[in-house]
Amino acid sequence: MIPRFLIIGQGLAGTALAWSLHQCGVGFLIVDRDEELTSSKVAAGLVTPITGMRLNLNWRYDTLYPEAIYFYRGIEQRLQARFYHEVPIIRLLRDEKAAALWEKRRMQPEVQPYLCKVEGPLVDDAVFDNPQGGFQQQHSGWLDTAAFLKASRDYFEKLGCWQAGEVSWQDLELKDGGVCWQGTFYTSALFCTGWEAARHPWFDWVPFRSARGTVLNVEADTGGESRIINRGCWLLPRADGSLRVGPTYELDFEDPHVPSPVALAGLEQKLRALLKRDFLVKGSQTGVRPIIQGHQALIGRHPARPQIGFMNGLGSKGVLRAPWVARQLVAHLLEGAEIEAGLDLAGN
Repeated sequence: MIPRFLIIGQGLAGTALAWSLHQCGVGFLIVDRDEELTSSKVAAGLVTPITGMRLNLNWRYDTLYPEAIYFYRGIEQRLQARFYHEVPIIRLLRDEKAAALWEKRRMQPEVQPYLCKVEGPLVDDAVFDNPQGGFQQQHSGWLDTAAFLKASRDYFEKLGCWQAGEVSWQDLELKDGGVCWQGTFYTSALFCTGWEAARHPWFDWVPFRSARGTVLNVEADTGGESRIINRGCWLLPRADGSLRVGPTYELDFEDPHVPSPVALAGLEQKLRALLKRDFLVKGSQTGVRPIIQGHQALIGRHPARPQIGFMNGLGSKGVLRAPWVARQLVAHLLEGAEIEAGLDLAGN
């Protein structure tokens, strides 16, 4: 298959874009630096309907969630592997203010389909501190992002459309109707490089406000709890018995892979407030979430360089948003479909 698109970066954005093009029968080449730790590989991959301090329904969840499930299940079937795990998420309320807010929020019709009644205690009070109560969410879960990215990489590499490397903007020769890189012509070069795009001279005007985040690998006795528990921090039990806890949120940082001691101490303090039992921190992983102020994501063509495409800013909701956002971008690239104003790079 002749590659028509050069995809730069194979995080969640680049991978979703590659699969969307592949499903359309369109050729591409992914070039990725193949780093051990990236934000997509570190991410817990949580998919949750009700989110944030305001306990709001996640942006366009009724549209994004079914599409995401269809997308990941289709890839699982193709690769004969399992990446997405549908698991209930327990949200425990922080304080009386949150409890009062939830009394109003839970009655809203749009929230009802995502609530699941629990018979008996919501959580084991001998394991989790739960003075204000909470609720259980359904149509939720998590994606094993590291496994998904690796399996996708292996699949695309066997097809000859993945290679390790780095694409420098200086090495891209812009031509009428496309771009040339290392002697090969492509219809477009599509940048899916996450937070580092803020340092790129072609995208330094994009209002990035990315945040460094750390996830802990923890050992603890949680009484056999298999659901995701969230209050102040989230605790994710994995099938192999390990636990992940996160995240931190650091807006000011220098090294993308070294968290501050203050942030780590704060995360451990939140875990102690949630978990009544002792725990042991076995390690941690750190990455930078690509966040663009005022946007759920940005996609499209560069306003001054139409040969250059962009998909970025998925933030902490990348697993949920990536399939839908990638489909929008592919429709724009292949069919000229209009991108809505809040997502269009050229209109930002």
